Amino acid sequence: MEKVSRVVIREDFCKECLYCINFCPTKVLDRDMSKLNSRGYHPTKLINEDGCIMCGICGEVCPEGAIDVYRIKEEVKK
Repeated sequence: MEKVSRVVIREDFCKECLYCINFCPTKVLDRDMSKLNSRGYHPTKLINEDGCIMCGICGEVCPEGAIDVYRIKEEVKK
């Protein structure tokens, strides 16, 4: 079955504040050092999709609203 829950990162909104990375309880986010966004920052990327528990903390702490977490209740890991 295809995973429907997902984390969406709008790279051009990211200002590399690192809040999402620092607050992630499972440490599945990191900066993408291979690229710069239109603002000149290294955007956040999801480095381990299977390790993400879809808690939504990253989206809550992002001051730019660059991260959305779409959860399907049945798929949320406990």
